[in-house]
Amino acid sequence: MIELYHVWKQYQKPLWALSDVNLSVTRGEFCFITGPSGSGKSTLLKAIYREVIPTEGQIIISGINIQRIPDHKICAIRRQMGIVFQDFRLLFHKRVFDNVSIALRVLGAPPRDMKRKTFIALRMVNLQQRLWDYPSQLSYGEQQRVAIARAIVNNPRILLADEPTGNLDPDLAHEIFGLFRVINKQGTTVIICTHDKELIRRFGGRVLYLHEGKLHEKDVG
Repeated sequence: MIELYHVWKQYQKPLWALSDVNLSVTRGEFCFITGPSGSGKSTLLKAIYREVIPTEGQIIISGINIQRIPDHKICAIRRQMGIVFQDFRLLFHKRVFDNVSIALRVLGAPPRDMKRKTFIALRMVNLQQRLWDYPSQLSYGEQQRVAIARAIVNNPRILLADEPTGNLDPDLAHEIFGLFRVINKQGTTVIICTHDKELIRRFGGRVLYLHEGKLHEKDVG
């Protein structure tokens, strides 16, 4: 489903953010990417959804080489993906419903379909009762759950999460990781960047370790 071949990324010479990264993630896998700050974790995720273009190498998503398609067609690839950010990236002047349904609105979903899918996504994260609240009325944990609902509302094949619990306390972090596991069990491929070794040990899965841009398989002990 996701294949990277000899991917390099350089922002500024002489340092490489990614250094000859090779990776294959199959459909339905649950993967962690870990490593110290500045090791290239966020760059790797951004390369997968093509916010960042590698300096060298190829990235294949569902059989499509995303390096070779024009910019105006990248939206079709991103429709397969849900993305969760550490800083939530919610629209604070919009209600929870509008934040979650925005992707469906952009795609031109019929209003009835949009309402149904938005409610299902919010119910999955146990926030259906906050449908008409604003993000400022929610706790940090609830805001992150809204961000997760937004990421899964279109039933993505792939869910990418970049330090999704970095701003949360341990109990909330455990709850959020539990949600990712539930989403994964429904067939979604999940890749999470995190530095939290305790949560990795608790939830298990494939562990990929980045250090100075180089990727390795690793047991976290």
